[in-house]
Amino acid sequence: MTDTQEFLSQEKFNELEKELQFLKTSRRKEVAESLEYARSLGDLSENAEYQEAREMQAALEERIGKLESMLKTAKIVAESHTDNVVVGSTVVVLKEGEKDSRRYQLVGSEESDMDAGKISYHAPLGAAIMGKKKGDTVMVSTPKGKQHYKILEVK
Repeated sequence: MTDTQEFLSQEKFNELEKELQFLKTSRRKEVAESLEYARSLGDLSENAEYQEAREMQAALEERIGKLESMLKTAKIVAESHTDNVVVGSTVVVLKEGEKDSRRYQLVGSEESDMDAGKISYHAPLGAAIMGKKKGDTVMVSTPKGKQHYKILEVK
């Protein structure tokens, strides 16, 4: 597990806390009951239900560990009030050769959701626009080649 800092909105932080609480209480109990039932079926070496329950338990504990680590090191970001692009900024960019601009909010990797217009600051475009200002042009390397974007607005 890594203790790198994760940037989260207050809303996402609360959502992850709620998920962690559910996993540690209700879900852990369900998995323990499945494991106990599978044990009661007998020979554990050839018991597929037991193996599946063990895998569920391992996945659950891994997710709990990840959430605990993430929440422990999380930095809550609010909407930015600076001219420079930072995590939390909403940015309007125009891709070279296109007519329509695109609006993105720069977020931490756990919150990224392209359909909702939220890109991670680790993503190629997110990394390229970090620290830039309105009017700047950035170059992003993509599988289709180099793409140029002009920053039209930073909120």
